[in-house]
Amino acid sequence: MCHVIVTCRSMLWTLLSIVAAFGELIAFMSTDWLVGFPRTPDAGFAPHGATAAGEAYRPTLGIYGRCVKLPHLKRRILCGPYAIHFGEIASGFWQATSIFLAAGILLLCAVAFISVFTMCFQSIMKKSIFNVCGLLQGIAGLFLILGLMLYPAGWGSEKVQLYCGADASPYRAGLCSMGWAFYTAMGGTVLTFVCAVFSAQAEIATSSDKVQEEIEEGKSLICLL
Repeated sequence: MCHVIVTCRSMLWTLLSIVAAFGELIAFMSTDWLVGFPRTPDAGFAPHGATAAGEAYRPTLGIYGRCVKLPHLKRRILCGPYAIHFGEIASGFWQATSIFLAAGILLLCAVAFISVFTMCFQSIMKKSIFNVCGLLQGIAGLFLILGLMLYPAGWGSEKVQLYCGADASPYRAGLCSMGWAFYTAMGGTVLTFVCAVFSAQAEIATSSDKVQEEIEEGKSLICLL
C-alpha cells in the first residue's frame, strides 16, 4: 500500500531542492556573469568607447553567450551565444567551468525531479531516498564549487579583455563588474549544501514515531507538522 507522507520539513527540503536546481540552471544560461565597461553602440569594443557620441551602455558576457547593442539593429540589443561549438568558449578554464557546472546542475535537476515523488516513496532498494538525494546534492555542490573557482581564472582571455579592458587577468575583472548570474550561482551553491544537510531532517520527519503510528492506524494520507 502506498502511503503519502507530507511533513513540513520534507516539503521544505523539496521546495529548496527545486529552487537550487532552477537557480543554478538559470544562472548558467544567463549572459550576465560579467558586466563590461560603458561604451556606445557605434564605438563597438574600442577601449574608450564610452566617450564617443551616443548613449553609453554596458555589454554583458556569460560563459558561452553575450549581450551587445548594435546601432544598425531595430532591437539594438543582440543577445545570444558567441560560442557555436564547445571549443569556441573563451578559455580552457571556462570550458572546465561549463563541464563542472553542467554536471552539478544535472545532478540537482535529477534530485529535484525525484524529490517530488518522496511523498509516496521514501526508500529505494532499501536505501532512504532522502539520504541518497542528500549525497547527490553534496556531490553536486562540490562540482559547482570547482566550476566557480575556475571561472575567474579565465578572465585573462582575449574575449574577456574586449569587455573588461586590457587590465583584465586571471582573478582580476579589470573594468568589469560581476553580474547577477554569478551571485545567483554562488547562492545556489550555498543552498545546495543546505539542502544536502537538511535532507537528513526530512528523513527523520518522514520516519518518526508519529508517522509510524499513523501508518499502523491504516491511514494512507499522513500530514504532519
